[in-house]
Amino acid sequence: MAENEKQFESNIEAFLVSSAGGYEKATDAGYASSLGMALDINTLVGFVKATQPIMWQRFEKQCNSDPYKKFYKCFEDAVQMDGLLSVLRHGFKHRGMDFRVCYFKPESTLNDVAVKRYSQNVCQCIRQWHYSEQNNNSVDMMLAINGIPVVAIELKNQLTGQNVDNAKLQWQYNRDQRKPAFWLNHRILAYFAVDLYEAWMTTELKGADTYFLPFNQGSNGAGNDGGAGNPQAKDDDYVTSYIWENVLQKDSLLDIIQKFISFEVKTEKKDGKNVTKKRLIFPRFHQLDVVRKLVADVRENGSGHNYLIQHSAGSGKSNSIAWTAYRLASLHNDANEPIFTSVVIVTDRRNLDAQLQETITGFDHTLGSVCAIDEKKSSKDLRDALNAGKRVIVTTLQKFPVIYEEVDDTTDKRFAIIVDEAHSSQTGTSALKLKTALADVSDALKEYAELEGKAEEELLDDNERLVKEMISHGKHKNLSFFAFTATPKGQTLEMFGTEWNDGSFHPYHVYSMRQAIEEGFILDVLQNYTTYKTCYQIAKNTKDNPDVPQSKALKVIKQYEELHPYNIQQKAAIIVETFRNVTKQKIKGKGKMMVVTSSRLAAVRYYHEIKRYLEANGYNDVEILAAFSGSIKDPDDQTEKEWTESSLNGVSEAQTKQVFHDDGNILIVAEKYQTGFDEPLLHTMIVDKKLRNVKAVQTLSRLNRTHPDKQDTFIIDFVNTKDDILKAFQPFYQETSLSQEINTDLIYKTQKMLRGFKVYDDTDIEKVNKIYFDEDKRKANKTQAAITNALLPIQQKYNSLNQEQRYQFRKTCRSFVKWYGYITQITRMFDKPLHNEYIFCSYLAKIVPADPTIPFVLGDRVRLEYYNLEKTYEGSIELMKEEKGVYDPAKLKKPVKMVETLSPLEQVIEKINEQYMGAFTEGDRVVITALHQKLKNNKKLMKSAQTDGRQIFENNIFPQLFDDAAQEAYIESTETYTKLFEDAGKYRAIMSALAHALFDELQQGKLQE
Repeated sequence: MAENEKQFESNIEAFLVSSAGGYEKATDAGYASSLGMALDINTLVGFVKATQPIMWQRFEKQCNSDPYKKFYKCFEDAVQMDGLLSVLRHGFKHRGMDFRVCYFKPESTLNDVAVKRYSQNVCQCIRQWHYSEQNNNSVDMMLAINGIPVVAIELKNQLTGQNVDNAKLQWQYNRDQRKPAFWLNHRILAYFAVDLYEAWMTTELKGADTYFLPFNQGSNGAGNDGGAGNPQAKDDDYVTSYIWENVLQKDSLLDIIQKFISFEVKTEKKDGKNVTKKRLIFPRFHQLDVVRKLVADVRENGSGHNYLIQHSAGSGKSNSIAWTAYRLASLHNDANEPIFTSVVIVTDRRNLDAQLQETITGFDHTLGSVCAIDEKKSSKDLRDALNAGKRVIVTTLQKFPVIYEEVDDTTDKRFAIIVDEAHSSQTGTSALKLKTALADVSDALKEYAELEGKAEEELLDDNERLVKEMISHGKHKNLSFFAFTATPKGQTLEMFGTEWNDGSFHPYHVYSMRQAIEEGFILDVLQNYTTYKTCYQIAKNTKDNPDVPQSKALKVIKQYEELHPYNIQQKAAIIVETFRNVTKQKIKGKGKMMVVTSSRLAAVRYYHEIKRYLEANGYNDVEILAAFSGSIKDPDDQTEKEWTESSLNGVSEAQTKQVFHDDGNILIVAEKYQTGFDEPLLHTMIVDKKLRNVKAVQTLSRLNRTHPDKQDTFIIDFVNTKDDILKAFQPFYQETSLSQEINTDLIYKTQKMLRGFKVYDDTDIEKVNKIYFDEDKRKANKTQAAITNALLPIQQKYNSLNQEQRYQFRKTCRSFVKWYGYITQITRMFDKPLHNEYIFCSYLAKIVPADPTIPFVLGDRVRLEYYNLEKTYEGSIELMKEEKGVYDPAKLKKPVKMVETLSPLEQVIEKINEQYMGAFTEGDRVVITALHQKLKNNKKLMKSAQTDGRQIFENNIFPQLFDDAAQEAYIESTETYTKLFEDAGKYRAIMSALAHALFDELQQGKLQE
């Protein structure tokens, strides 16, 4: 059976040393004669002599000793200083002499010298490479470039009882990383472990700590089911043959060394000290695959095409974007002209700027620096960068509306636009302005002129601004979009996706969530999921039964329960105990928790309640922080203090993230940090907010980041059901697609519905458009005033409608504006009347007033009578492997009726109680109200509140009186108060909350009789 492994090795070698593979067959004799050098000096010098003869002669003349040893020393000094990767790419200098140790394939074949030098590289395939003079150990296969070892492969064969895991163990324990051949970025750049079915790779040997990355085809292997691993190969081929045929083949490997591998140096603080971390980044298969496929497609088809890349979290998206940007910026056509004038990266991530700068300059110094238009720079800086033709520009979408009219003529200029995290914002006005700024509209103008039967100049003379707006719509031959996202929506798929023959739209490339989980790059956040149903019963707290606005009252009463101290107390106790019993034990004691709340007020109340619970229980080992924007007052806080994130945390908002990483344990958030927050130590999430669709995936995915000590995650959800979460995640688990294109003609149906209200007519539209297109008014900044003045009669007609009609009109008007903006991103309508109506409605939608809602103040008309938390699910939420996410195109929705109906308060309460009913017992009765009544008139407490400080009142006076009141209540109603005495945590939480509330109430003398 041993022969099987040799056969595997022989077959790989046979391909590599064939004309297709590009390598020469060699032995390690040259390495054996110069083992101390960890390279074949004779082959290296032979290459230099052949390609740089004049430089070598000059070098020899300066040598007083063996020129080979001298050259090795110069080479070794350069490698020690700059690393092998840099020396391979850029060569090194010695006393004014430039030496290259490798030549790369030129972008164009016009340069004969460059083509010849590339062909002179000596690329060798060596079997059984002996790397050490101390022992007879050998590596199965080594690939060398001009005598320099760059790739080493250990091969295993299942037919001999071994697999890829044995190869990994061999690299970890049988290969001494102290040998110069195995130093990081010194010789070998990548170590592969390959068997008949799988391939893995690492760039650094660190003994037991060596970290291998899977190098399998996964989602993009033809016939793969969307997960990890490799698909079947052709009948007579190995499953892993893509490794030597497509990746390690000579031209491919040289391309990877030149354009993909990067060396990253980062300085991090650890225990108060700066620690420098170095790593060599080799592209994973899907990264190599997507960049090469994108480049090949652009090279073949030129600019003017869109590409949607559905890459999950954990895909290494930042590097994929950096590699794509570099390749597109340096891509030339057959005439040796750059295909793109500039590559524009649209992102809101600050860390991407520095990474791009470092990655791209590491590849090629000639491209110039990355131009980052960050928050410190203005939109004018973006304009100047575009006009100057900077090769790579990083900016935000929001800067385009300011300068879209100031960008120079873009005729014959081509732009690659890389969209980082493509989502619905790409359908808005900012995205439209980006297109207006960069599009070469000459083709569109010609098309429109032919349609109108006019000359282009005549068409522009009629109304230049109108024509320019209309010809900026749709796709343009000079704009290529490369949109990266893990969670594409239907609109994103139609805008950037690839249309198949059946009319459906698909991503151009996929690295699925399933593959990322199976390969271990992200954690499955649905593995440990617990859901609770918050059950409660509201009681009317007033004798009368007034009519109240039903929908408003329903909303207010639900909010009353959500923010009720008793609800927050119960959940706060679960939060703290979960942190102490679960989270704190995870990630070697470094686990952190996030609490997702429904509002800023909820976040503030949770913060204070958790603080109180911690103090009441003597827990001094939990640090909590809050995160939300702006400021908020708690209407039930009689101090009327205004709370902000920084006032709660004691640090500025900019420091919250770092403080949480360094010292924080629980982070309570409202909207903030639900997307883009990358904290590998985050283990547990408490969800107390309704989450839907993409928002659910983005929020819960804050937990999926990996850490060497992180094995799992944990979620407690008080609001969403198991089915809610399954429905949100399933579309994005594998590939997401759109079944068919949108019916663009539905816009006319919306237009007809709008006209049906008879609020405006063609004359009104013409009047507003005349003002809008008046250049004199625009220059004098009088457009806005004139249009709003012209719309005043329309407002009056709108006001004459009944309440329901006004609501329907507002919704339909906004829908028309939104739909037109989306449709014209996809196609050119060339419908002048429709465009004029869009301009008219875009102003009208902003100025028609919403009807004031009927005020409803709840006051003390209801009380929370029963409450319990019922666990409804505990376990893993399993996503279906056989099901892919397919969207249907968006359809026009008729606005629901919104006339506010009046209903008796009792009826509204009954409706809520039906929805949130639980199997209540007397033990679920909310006891806090009764205890409050018993204690609020206690004279001893009243006196203490007036004379003693809060600390004495809450810690010295209150506990005993609370105990007495609770004992008395227990005697009166044993069943109601049994649970209170059985649950020490609940007992302390209620005591703490009552003490805090009564101190404020009694101190200010605001007693309720």
